[in-house]
Amino acid sequence: MTESAMTPNRRRFCVAPMLDWTDRFYRRFARELSRHAFLYTEMVNTGAILHGDQQRHLRFDDVEHPLALQLGGSHPGDLARCAKIAEGWGYDEVNLNVGCPSERVQSGSFGACLMLEPDLVADCVRAMRDACQIDVTIKHRIGIDQVENYAFVRDFIARIAEAGCETFIVHARNAILKGLSPKENREIPPLKYHYVHQLKQDFPQLEIIINGGLTTHELCSEQLQHVDGVMVGREAYHNPWFLSEVDTRYYGEGAAPANRHDVMLAMREFIEAELSDGLPLRLIARHVLGLFHGVRGGRQWRRMLSDATLLKNAGWQLIEAALAEIDRELP
Repeated sequence: MTESAMTPNRRRFCVAPMLDWTDRFYRRFARELSRHAFLYTEMVNTGAILHGDQQRHLRFDDVEHPLALQLGGSHPGDLARCAKIAEGWGYDEVNLNVGCPSERVQSGSFGACLMLEPDLVADCVRAMRDACQIDVTIKHRIGIDQVENYAFVRDFIARIAEAGCETFIVHARNAILKGLSPKENREIPPLKYHYVHQLKQDFPQLEIIINGGLTTHELCSEQLQHVDGVMVGREAYHNPWFLSEVDTRYYGEGAAPANRHDVMLAMREFIEAELSDGLPLRLIARHVLGLFHGVRGGRQWRRMLSDATLLKNAGWQLIEAALAEIDRELP
């Protein structure tokens, strides 16, 4: 089946949840580059929602839709309450993190270690589905530690599908629970895309999204010959212009943004409104550092918008000055 012949779906291209990165400021910026990419929040644990500042953790701009809230947790009742809250806030999906390998997450008994407890994950999914009408999905790995056999992830998905989950986002690497940092867990365990392709063949009725190591549109298009969607993480963050091709390539709609300058200018009203509420510019500026990646003048752009002295008490004028530096570098 060719890519153009496949039926488009709203998760055809997703931007991965990334802790400390995919906050509401990055997502608002990403939406200027793509209207259709499915966006995910950074992981929020259930305790932060149930006992913390919901406004801080759940607030988003309406233009961010389609948008999923990713939850970290392992208590079915708490997850059910959070799913209901997410629905009330207007999220389009709630996603359960069953893939994060960090020891800090493991200490809370959630993340990738939950793959060793499929019955508990099934109970969590069932409770969340019973509590809300929005989609409940999970994001997970293909294996844990030295468990390399395909049957492990196949049986895991079969069990969770019995609980009613229809969408699985599969990071095509094992999670090593001890001895590797989260960064190393994204790089050292080998990618096994063929495992994810086989999952789609074995479960054709399920929506299978592939994640891991997708850094070019050519590789994404190749994967879409085998699965229903792709999820891209760090490439979409460090090189955000990557998102400018998403709508035309994967959804057959709209036109790419005219240029990178226009993307930033379109952010002006949002940025100035946030600044007027007392937000430091640095909280937004850190997400746009890669906009001119690979472009002449990009180094100066990054330097100016990451300079603590320049950012102190800065307003929109600093962004205008940085854009002017780009213009000076152009032939």
